Amino acid sequence: MTDYERTELVNAFYALRDGTRPDLFVDLADFHSDFFNFDNTIDPTRLDLHFNLPDEPEREIFLAWHRRQMFEMEQAVQNINPRISLAFWNSSNDQSTTSPLWDQNLLGSFNANWSLNRNLGGDGPLPTPLEVTNLYGMADFFEFSNELERRPVHRGAHVWTGGAMPTPLSPRDPIFYFHHSFVDWVWYNWEEIHQNSSFQTTSMLRYDGTYSFGGQTLPLVNPNDIIDTRSLGVFYGSNQLAELNNYIVSNTYRNEEIFYYQYVIEAGSNFLVPSGTNCRMESVNEVRLLPGFEASAGSNFVATIDQVNSGLTGKSRTGEVARLKKPYDYDANINTPIVWEEDNKDDSPVIIQAYPNPFTEKITINLNKNTNCSVEVYNMMGMLIRQETFHNTDTIIINKLYGLSAGFYVIKVVDANGDILLAKRVVKL
Repeated sequence: MTDYERTELVNAFYALRDGTRPDLFVDLADFHSDFFNFDNTIDPTRLDLHFNLPDEPEREIFLAWHRRQMFEMEQAVQNINPRISLAFWNSSNDQSTTSPLWDQNLLGSFNANWSLNRNLGGDGPLPTPLEVTNLYGMADFFEFSNELERRPVHRGAHVWTGGAMPTPLSPRDPIFYFHHSFVDWVWYNWEEIHQNSSFQTTSMLRYDGTYSFGGQTLPLVNPNDIIDTRSLGVFYGSNQLAELNNYIVSNTYRNEEIFYYQYVIEAGSNFLVPSGTNCRMESVNEVRLLPGFEASAGSNFVATIDQVNSGLTGKSRTGEVARLKKPYDYDANINTPIVWEEDNKDDSPVIIQAYPNPFTEKITINLNKNTNCSVEVYNMMGMLIRQETFHNTDTIIINKLYGLSAGFYVIKVVDANGDILLAKRVVKL
């Protein structure tokens, strides 16, 4: 990114929370948290965003949903400045806590100003280049998506960054959008190789035609319609080159489509600007129009070099907006770490320890793996006197037992299939 792009993107992020418009960071974080992951054995009708593979491919939307989320954020910042785009953080090779990524002129200032409580490098590791490469060798889309979601290429940046990132409220942190743009770029590369992405569902939470934000109803999006990033007018630039091809300008999302890159732009191979549409390509280096590029009569097409902003340095930036101190409201989910389920087909036995026994006020039950279960407490007459349900946890605490009469009780722990994991007699003092 140029200094101009860095400044304008940071400006836009702060502007989205300056109180002059609905707060998109809050809305996306709250939505992500509210629908993060549910136990679908309890309520099979309740949809969620994460960890539906491998058992529930009919509910799977992880990659497509986050692609549309990145697009929603990018559209918001481009409404402020149409020349800027989200960048991606390749965490497989940019792994330093002193990387320019964390400088005060990029993403560093948000940590204190928004009380994000990052802990860079405290709970790593980040992915390796080999782990990224290994993903590209997987030919099955759902196998690739499941491995990407649960393992270091996606998980790594969340836990390594700390603060909000390893919680369901991770979209509070602007680095989330850099990270998930990287995840999306990995999917883009995989699809270029295999041409095999396919979703079973035809709509997605938030993007189902019923959700409104800022007074506008968001459109219905079929995840299969955005498998190709070009469907959203998105082209990834890397290795000093942005290749724009196989795209028809439509002005669907704004009156003029602007493709602004620090890199060299090469446009060709069926890149079409039809009559009546507006398109601008702007590079700080070079724009090359190759065979296959066509701007029809009646279109408004401009190719130009940005000479004004390309040479800006940190000392000559213009128009920095105020770096607002605006901590987020407290939400209990900020203390709820994401459980990165390594394999939800784990059939190993659940080993349980319950203590103390005898007890006075509470009983703690430790399991050797995360489990969905219910706990039932019976008196010695066989009457059920207490029942609680626990989701995806390895620690169960039954509180407020001080009101029970002294004597013997039986505790049963039952898993989601109805199998009894524990039946233990305990003593209340």
